[in-house]
Amino acid sequence: MVPHIQTIAQKYNQSEFGTNTFVFDPSMDMSEIQELLDSIHAGLTFPDYEFTNQRYAYMFKPGVYQLDIQVGYYTHIIGLGQSPDDVIIQGTVRSNATKGHVLCNFWRSVENLTIEPTDGNNIWGVSQAAPLRRVHVKGDLTLFEGASSGGFMADCKIDGKVISGSQQQWFTRNSEFQQWDGGVWNMVYLGVKNAPAEDWPEKPVTNIALTPEVREKPYWIFANNIYQLVIPCLKKNSEGIDWANTNLKEQLIPLTDFHIAYPCKDNAASLNKALQQGKHLLFTPGIYQLEESICVTRPGTIVMGIGMATLIPLYGKKALCTADVPGISIISLVVDASSIPSETLVEVGKKELKERDNKKKDPIFVYDVFFRIGGAQEGSAKSCMTINSNNVYVDHAWFWRADHGNGIGWDKSKCANGLVVNGHDVTVYGLFNEHFQEYQTVWNGERGRVYFYQCELPYDPPTNDIWSHDNILGYASYKVSDHVKEHHAWGIGIYGFFDTPLIVDRLIETPVSVEGNFYHKVGIMLGWNKKTDTVFRNIINDKGGPIDTSRRKQTMK
Repeated sequence: MVPHIQTIAQKYNQSEFGTNTFVFDPSMDMSEIQELLDSIHAGLTFPDYEFTNQRYAYMFKPGVYQLDIQVGYYTHIIGLGQSPDDVIIQGTVRSNATKGHVLCNFWRSVENLTIEPTDGNNIWGVSQAAPLRRVHVKGDLTLFEGASSGGFMADCKIDGKVISGSQQQWFTRNSEFQQWDGGVWNMVYLGVKNAPAEDWPEKPVTNIALTPEVREKPYWIFANNIYQLVIPCLKKNSEGIDWANTNLKEQLIPLTDFHIAYPCKDNAASLNKALQQGKHLLFTPGIYQLEESICVTRPGTIVMGIGMATLIPLYGKKALCTADVPGISIISLVVDASSIPSETLVEVGKKELKERDNKKKDPIFVYDVFFRIGGAQEGSAKSCMTINSNNVYVDHAWFWRADHGNGIGWDKSKCANGLVVNGHDVTVYGLFNEHFQEYQTVWNGERGRVYFYQCELPYDPPTNDIWSHDNILGYASYKVSDHVKEHHAWGIGIYGFFDTPLIVDRLIETPVSVEGNFYHKVGIMLGWNKKTDTVFRNIINDKGGPIDTSRRKQTMK
């Protein structure tokens, strides 16, 4: 930063939340805030800073702001009101195209505020790992500029219409709008008011009226001169937003109950010591190199980040592991693999569990957690996340073995699976999982549910001789183990582009008895794939194919 901007930054960086968190209130000079935000954003644009080490959080105390907020890489916008309507941005909170598309607009988020767009339309052009939560747009919302491959939205209210345009897929949960305009391959709506009607496959819409059970993501407030984390109530069979209901008995956790972690100060030893002392963990923006695993054993523990805080396990360790205890929440973290392979990056519940508790009254929740194998740096693991506990809810996750960036290549950044589920009664709302070297998703537990699935198969298998198993060519994206008796999934989109001609026998592999519980499936041979010998033979087991360069898209109910 130039000296002038450094002076402004120091002025607005006077909180407990670290050197890259800025806390604003409406009495401050809007022109100074705008100058600071513009300066930071200039260093967070594509492509040069897609893998920067910089991380930022902007927190807004209740009030009205006149700002044009451009949201770049690793930027987290947080309103601090008890309602989104307590923080109003008159202007824009936007994510725009660079290089003519938003296909790489990742790792950014906005939550708990209201946007009054200057021209009546707010642009949020993003792809994966860029959630909108608890946002009120007083106008229209446009989700694309150029080509786009997103995305996730929950607990949002759009007064006008949502324009999804080129978005290949999108998952919307517990939201409301006047109208949705657009849809390409796989648009899933769960508990959404005014969602488009289903007409699959003529229209790429999956519309499920009610969300069976969810706890909305915890959010920060500033009231009575203290910061508190609000833990929303569990809700069942819900539709639309819940922040309009002021009678909810939500739990409040003061900031003083958290160990506030700083990347220049904390390590695994200090973090585990804080956990043993009964503290929750709050990671401020930055990158945390962990020489040991962070171990969560106390029921109800919150482990969360702001500003896309990033964990990197060293020496083949896990970044984070939990005991099989109720009420844990893992929130807003990026987890990168390192050069020494880990068995898994995050483990929920112990692998050796003989009998797993069913924590139906106080389940474990995972919100907005994003995993990377390569991209930022070369790194390997056997899997990204392994869920061993029962009754776990994952509310938006992206598992990504990098197809571009640093350390990419079949023999460099290695990882067999994105997600492995061994526990029973595990539910995922919004599963993005792509480019891994074997099955992307492995489901071993009973009564699993997935609402929305997006996957691109790996680009880079060298040959079918290498990328095959058990006399099966290629690997299915979604594998449900042979012993499983009950499993359900809605809105499954699986796509492929390969650097060399390959054959994939099936995109989904599952016991025949649960085939009928996969609702609305689409397989796509991406249009720029010119390899004429590339074929997806079937969508699910021996059904629903072939897909090749002459017939690039196939749908199944």
